[in-house]
Amino acid sequence: MRKPWQREKHSNSLPEVFSSINIPKDGNFWRKLFAFAGPGLMVAVGYMDPGNWATDIAGGAQFGYTLLSVVLISNIFAMILQHLSIKLGVVAERDLAQACRDHFSPKVNFVLWFFCEIAIAACDLAEVIGSAIALNLLFGIPLIWGIVITIIDVLLILLLQSRGFRWLEAVVAVLILTILGCFAYEIILSKPEIAPILHGLLPQKEIITNPSMLYIAIGILGATVMPHNLYLHSSIVQTRNYERNESGKREAIKFATIDSTASLFIAFFINASILIVAAATFHTSGYKDVADIHDAYKMLAPILGTSLASIFFAIALLASGQNSTLTGTIAGQIVMEGFLNIRLKPWLRRLITRLIAVIPAIIITLIYGERGTTDLLVLSQVILSMQLSFAVVPLVMFTSDKLKMGKFVNKPILKISAWIISAIIIVLNLYLLIETFF
Repeated sequence: MRKPWQREKHSNSLPEVFSSINIPKDGNFWRKLFAFAGPGLMVAVGYMDPGNWATDIAGGAQFGYTLLSVVLISNIFAMILQHLSIKLGVVAERDLAQACRDHFSPKVNFVLWFFCEIAIAACDLAEVIGSAIALNLLFGIPLIWGIVITIIDVLLILLLQSRGFRWLEAVVAVLILTILGCFAYEIILSKPEIAPILHGLLPQKEIITNPSMLYIAIGILGATVMPHNLYLHSSIVQTRNYERNESGKREAIKFATIDSTASLFIAFFINASILIVAAATFHTSGYKDVADIHDAYKMLAPILGTSLASIFFAIALLASGQNSTLTGTIAGQIVMEGFLNIRLKPWLRRLITRLIAVIPAIIITLIYGERGTTDLLVLSQVILSMQLSFAVVPLVMFTSDKLKMGKFVNKPILKISAWIISAIIIVLNLYLLIETFF
């Protein structure tokens, strides 16, 4: 049944940082944009986490530049969905988890929360493994100890957030610039041809007709559009102290959308770079079976003729893992507080999130070693794909409801586009599920 928001008194999302960053009332366009910039970068992190690397490397090595169009389409989907997430957070002043709690029955909410927690654990698993692999490649630290070291990230996050939300955003920005610089260097070294790249940005019919290409294409989509980002963005956009009236909200949506879209263009460049480097080095030299991070690291130096190629690759991977850790644990806090209205101490909440990921990673590494962690990385992306529909459908439903959104309700073209994107995501993820398990 359609109904307006029914909410508890004084239940702000992330109350410790809610409305804590001032927006200049009389500032010019650039000053205001700078004040709103930050949440977009934190969201973009989820679109370039270690889980993306395996699918992008496999896609580039096997099929050259053909799947670049899938990376581009995935990013366009992401831009639209993150815009809806911004609207929900700004207009309703609810994050997606709180909005679900306000609208659905307790039983439905519990199911949604349960699936979301599994997705966050799967995402954290990818980050733990990615960071551990990077530490192993750079410093020779055994995978098992690399996984244990990642628990320390929890303390780092707490230290940063205690100094203010802007500190977290600044660290995320520095790490993104590190990844960007590393891959700019890799592209210069690999000397890809421009014409095939431009051709690869256009969708090809064989992506649908070739089953193995379709499987990786869906993997790229699943690894790109992250369900926890929709919860995260609807919350952290509320850290800005904009005027809570119609004109203030319109301005907040405008600047937050510019921030988000520009940040996702950076994520697109990084994801596309991983695929381009794999295509320009492995595919063109006949190494089409390179399908994981370890293989890519070992092969880059001999093919490109410098050990720096492998070192920069591993540095970017470490930065990616650390960045995703920062945003993933905050998303975990938002989801638990939003769905269940349970407020744990931040260090306890983050420690629980991290241990849920660390324990299976340690067990798999002890039993199966390096190959096991790669399979676990792939499985984490499949789990994320399965959860995506449970976040996308409520988001589109809420922002398309005039009773809930008033004058800010989705316009017909945006509403239709959002439902088409939702349908594509659901159908492709069902296909991925069937192909993976049956």
